[in-house]
Amino acid sequence: MRSHYCGQVTADLLDQKVKLTGWVHRRRDHGGVIFIDLRDREGIVQVVVAPEQATAFHHAEALRNEFVIQVEGIVRKRPAGTINPHLKTGEVEVNATEVTILNRSDPLPFLIDDEEVGEETRLHYRYLDIRRPQMLERLRFRAKITQHLRRFLDAAGFIDVETPILTRATPEGARDYLVPSRTRPGHFFALPQSPQQFKQILMMAGMDRYYQIVRCFRDEDLRADRQPEFTQLDIETSFLNEEEIQTIMENMIRQLFKDLLNVEFPTPFPRLTHAEAMRRFGSDKPDLRIPLELVDIADLVKDVEFKVFKEAANDPHSRVTALCVPGGAELSRKEIDDYTQYISVFGARGLAYIKINSEGKEGLQSPILKFLPDAVITQILERTKAKVGDIIFFGADKAQIVSDALGALRVRIGHDRGLVEEGYKILWVVDFPMFEKSEGRLVACHHPFTAPKVESVDELGKNPESTLARAYDMVLNGSELGGGSIRINSVAMQKAVFKLLTIDEQEAEEKFGHLLTAMRLGCPPHGGIAFGLDRLAMIMTGASSIRDVIAFPKTQSATCPLMDAPSTVEPEQLIELGIRVVKTKESK
Repeated sequence: MRSHYCGQVTADLLDQKVKLTGWVHRRRDHGGVIFIDLRDREGIVQVVVAPEQATAFHHAEALRNEFVIQVEGIVRKRPAGTINPHLKTGEVEVNATEVTILNRSDPLPFLIDDEEVGEETRLHYRYLDIRRPQMLERLRFRAKITQHLRRFLDAAGFIDVETPILTRATPEGARDYLVPSRTRPGHFFALPQSPQQFKQILMMAGMDRYYQIVRCFRDEDLRADRQPEFTQLDIETSFLNEEEIQTIMENMIRQLFKDLLNVEFPTPFPRLTHAEAMRRFGSDKPDLRIPLELVDIADLVKDVEFKVFKEAANDPHSRVTALCVPGGAELSRKEIDDYTQYISVFGARGLAYIKINSEGKEGLQSPILKFLPDAVITQILERTKAKVGDIIFFGADKAQIVSDALGALRVRIGHDRGLVEEGYKILWVVDFPMFEKSEGRLVACHHPFTAPKVESVDELGKNPESTLARAYDMVLNGSELGGGSIRINSVAMQKAVFKLLTIDEQEAEEKFGHLLTAMRLGCPPHGGIAFGLDRLAMIMTGASSIRDVIAFPKTQSATCPLMDAPSTVEPEQLIELGIRVVKTKESK
């Protein structure tokens, strides 16, 4: 039906006959000559229909936006002064000899090139949204990413293995999506949050190097970079330590960015311990493009009158931290109040500050100055390297609250004040805590199969809260690209970790008996990593949300406007599954 894509019609085809198909992007009638911008996935080309071509002209008169047509004609140079340098087809046009309407379109709910359309409308008419050149290019670029990753891993000896989608519910930090079983009434499959256990079992089976581009499912609250179903590049290896795994992954990501974006990454990637990342940036995924850092000042304010500072400075579980913002003295009271409100969602109870308006104590402006001795103020200014025109913000509370609040404020201010450097900053964050406290008990920081940085069960039991994990995250521009770890390969160590996580022997056998049995039958040392493919594509294409690099995403309420899903089902289906829908108080 066609000889070329629209975007392939260039000066190389001058005076040749072409046959094109596509959608009418625009139709313009200029004094009896009709111009058509014809669009397909490869681009747009201008078609000219003259009155001398009576049949073609008659059909062209009936055209409207998004009609599907076929055009035959001769490629000519555009007249002087009409060349469009913004199009790769901008030097030429097609003089049509035939125009055939293949299908018509009803009036559109929005124009294809309208950038102001709401997201709900775009997702409802996703097939129209994907026709936009920007969306098409993003999906095309995503395909290039997956092709590149597959080629690299294939060449490095990794084997692509599919793992089940219908599996059993396992604790991995989020709620499972459940699927009722018709053949075993009252029993349920779960959609996998990740193929974690399957890929570990593949290592126990001697697969040695595995990868898979796999769909994963998590029933959790959504954000711009979260979806209930998402795609990850899942990787596992045997007989490699963390440094060896990291080296392979660095090479993979380095080549990907070099080949697709011509971006160079350092060799090796920088590394930060988790403790240092939290201390300096208040985040375990720091955005190093922002040249602002948190500075601890607890030792300076242990004896001051300001109760908020003094109490936090003398509590081993709290911290007092300063954030100096260059040029921030110009911030208005309203802007400071807005920042105070912003960090309140992280549990912060306020935002103290000192403005340095001019030299000397009289040039300082702050409601807390009267509570701080001159010597302490001088030490704070020296430690934060504050200059005239700067502002210093303070956080004083439990360590996690201060880190979360000032870490988020650091990023917000960096974007608000144009402090974010261009380009990409990548690093590894290593030495994560093995456990963290939640509601009075220990929970795994990564997952319960992560190996601790101790040699024995006894050593783990002595002080589990201070034990580090053999875990590592790759972070790019403030987003976690991938996270992984060396796995436990000893039954004794795995059971000890389960016990610390309050998973008793009976529950461990019930939920993980298959894994423990495989572990007893010759389990090699192994480890791996998983990359969020949607997030990687979002960062590489410059999109603001992973929904813009997924063909058919869900909304932030986990619904699909296109298919109107989730939906109710026929009563007969529920009866067959032994399920009854009960109205809860909330749904009423």
